[in-house]
Amino acid sequence: MSGTLEINHVTQSYGARAVLSDINFRLGSGTIACLLGASGCGKTTALRCIAGFERIVAGEIVINGQVASRAGYRLPPEARRIGMVFQDYALFPHLTVARNIAFGLHGADSAARSARVTELLEIVGLNGAANRYPQELSGGQQQRVALARALAPRPALMLLDEPFSNLDVEMRERLSIEVRDILKSQNTTTILVTHDQNEAFTFADEIGIMLEGRIAQWATPYALYHEPANREIAEFIGRGVFLPGIVLEGNRVKLELGELPGDTPIQAPPGATVDVLLRPDDIQHDDASPMQAKVVTKAFRGAQFIYTLELPGGGRVMSLVPSHHNHAIGEKIGIRLEIDHLVTFVRQ
Repeated sequence: MSGTLEINHVTQSYGARAVLSDINFRLGSGTIACLLGASGCGKTTALRCIAGFERIVAGEIVINGQVASRAGYRLPPEARRIGMVFQDYALFPHLTVARNIAFGLHGADSAARSARVTELLEIVGLNGAANRYPQELSGGQQQRVALARALAPRPALMLLDEPFSNLDVEMRERLSIEVRDILKSQNTTTILVTHDQNEAFTFADEIGIMLEGRIAQWATPYALYHEPANREIAEFIGRGVFLPGIVLEGNRVKLELGELPGDTPIQAPPGATVDVLLRPDDIQHDDASPMQAKVVTKAFRGAQFIYTLELPGGGRVMSLVPSHHNHAIGEKIGIRLEIDHLVTFVRQ
């Protein structure tokens, strides 16, 4: 049975140095979540606290309704029904794939172990690899074995610590989708730790942005991208630029590209200057548009270019353009603004 997780006001420190500060979130059964942040933000420490490898100094961690950690108390890791997959897979090189997967099934009889291993080999797509050794497998195959081993005892919660970082970009993207599908098929409540935004957006139902030991925003990937809680998160997530705008009556903003209606209340009075977040997908290439912008830089992305464009007033924006529109540096192109979510921050 898949588990639930409650992180209630958790703080963890090493001496006087706080690593986690008042962390809060909840995961329902079968939810896949991600802790996303740069190195040193506390995300791996949070995972280790949930696993029971680290003590906490305040708050509590509740797994499946049972308190697993609080100040002065820590349920041992082996009693938490948690599966873990690490960055380096941690497979036993002297054991076959089948014996690696069966390693965590100590209490089961031989027939039950064999049946569970066969089931998991089918689930992770390694039917013919039971008698092979880890060093005979590709990195992606080794990661599947590590996942199968972690799933074998039917954990209440799965923890993934940068599990795809040793793989090349193409394999990482493909395997992350496959692993997500496997975890969803098993209804396994999961937390992924990563610094890779694309990986987090592909993998998770919910994402917690970690900054300096705290969760700055917990939301769906879509909400994080289109409705960042503050400027720091807006700058961290995705790509984009800020253009100055003047707040008008009626929850509207005027900027060089035209007037925009707001879908949420603008936290500034009419006449105030705000910074408007513009993503590359907000700026559309349009040969028929009277608004012209000059190509300053271009980055080829296969199916698309990312152009940096200079506006007549000197401001710069980025635009995501299909790659059959191959314009030269210095060329002027028509653009129009197509924005569904107006994101503004009061200029300090």
